[in-house]
Amino acid sequence: MTIWNPTDDGHADLSSHDSFVAGVPHNTFTRMRRESPLEWTEWKGGEGFWNVTRHKDILALNRNYALLSSAQGIRMEDQTYEEYLARRTFQETDPPEHTRVRMKVARAFSGPVIARFESQIRQLCRDILERALAKSEFDATREIARQLPMRMLGRILGLPDADLEWLVSKGDELIANTDPEFTDHVLDRMSSDEYRMMPFNSPAGAELYAYARQLMEEKNRAGDTGGILHMVLQPDESGSAISDREFRNFFCLLVAAGNDTTRYSIAAALHAMCRKPELLQQLKRADDGIWSTATDEFVRWASPTMYFRRTATEDFEMHGKEVRANQKVLLWFVSGNRDERQFDDPFNLDLRRSPNRHVAFGQGGPHVCLGIWLARLELKVLLQEFTKRVAAIEANGPHRFLRSNFIGGIKSLPVRISRA
Repeated sequence: MTIWNPTDDGHADLSSHDSFVAGVPHNTFTRMRRESPLEWTEWKGGEGFWNVTRHKDILALNRNYALLSSAQGIRMEDQTYEEYLARRTFQETDPPEHTRVRMKVARAFSGPVIARFESQIRQLCRDILERALAKSEFDATREIARQLPMRMLGRILGLPDADLEWLVSKGDELIANTDPEFTDHVLDRMSSDEYRMMPFNSPAGAELYAYARQLMEEKNRAGDTGGILHMVLQPDESGSAISDREFRNFFCLLVAAGNDTTRYSIAAALHAMCRKPELLQQLKRADDGIWSTATDEFVRWASPTMYFRRTATEDFEMHGKEVRANQKVLLWFVSGNRDERQFDDPFNLDLRRSPNRHVAFGQGGPHVCLGIWLARLELKVLLQEFTKRVAAIEANGPHRFLRSNFIGGIKSLPVRISRA
C-alpha cells in the first residue's frame, strides 16, 4: 500500500518548485531511474543541470568529491564566487577543508554527546504531546512536528525559550525561501539582489547574523562558556579556530537545517500512520528490536533533503552521456530512497526493513548530516511517547506540502486523534 499516489505525468519539471506542491513527483523519478538515470534538465532560472536518480550512482558520486565538488554551492541556483564565499558553510566545501571545519563542530553532535540529551528529549516530547493531545483535532505539523526540534535545539545551544519561536520563523524564511507562506522574499520571485551576500539569499540571514553575535557577547559577559556553541568556537589541536564568518553561517545552518529536516520526518511519520493505521498498531506492539529499524525507515520514507547539488571538476561519462567540467549535477536522494534496485517494495513502509542503506541526510559521503544522531533520537523518542498516548490517528482534511524542490515536507497536517 502506498501512502500517497503521485499525480505527476512522469515528466515533471524538476527545476520548478511548483512541481512539488502536490508532493514529490515520484512518477517522474521512477521513469528516470528506469529509462534515463542521468538526465539533463534545462532551466530558465539559470544554467541547466544533470539529474542522478539511481541509488547506486548517488552513493558512488556522493563519495567522489574529487570529481564532484561541493565548493560552488549545494543548491541548483547559480551564484558568483563572491556570493559563494559570503554564504558558504562547511557543507559547501570539499575535503580537506571540509574535514578541518567539520572536526571542530562534529564532536558537539556526536552520538555519545547527543545520547546524553535523551531524558530531556523525552520530557519535551511528553510536554508537547500532552499539550497537543488535549485537543482531538489539530494540525500535527504545527502542534507536534514543529515543536520538538525547535525546543530541543534551544536546549542544546543554550538559547532563551522566549527566542525560539522567532528563531524557527527565521529558519523557515531561510530554508523554505521558495514558499510564500514562509517568506515575503520568495527566491524565484525576487526582483532584487539586495540579499545576495546573505545565507540562502534571504534577509533573515542578516537578522540571524546579528542575533548570533549578540548571543555570544551576552554568554561571554555571563561567563557561560560551557555550551555547545562555545565548544564549536574552541581552537583545535593545531590551534586554529573557525572564523567569525564561518561561525555565523554555521549558526544560520543550525537554526534552519536543525529544525526542518526533523520536523518533516516527524510529519511524514504521522501522515503515514493516518493513511496506514497498522503502522501505529505495529509500534504500539513493538518489541525493542523494531525501534532499531523503524526510525531509519521513516527517515528513508520522508527524505526531507531531496537533493544536493555538486559541480563537475572535469569531464566524465556516465550511462552513455558526457558530463562536462563545471556543469551542475544533482544527486536526488529522494529518488535513490525509492530505487527498486536497492529496496524491495520501496513504496511500502516496512518498519522492520533491514538492511536499510538509505541515502537520506547525505549518508555514504563526507557530507553526511551533522545532526543525524539528534534527528534519529528525536524521531524515535517522539514516536515512542506518541504511541503510548494515542489509540488512533486519522486525517482531518487535506495535507499540504512545502513549495520547494530542495526540502520536501508536509507543512500542514490536519488530524483527528483518539486517546489511548
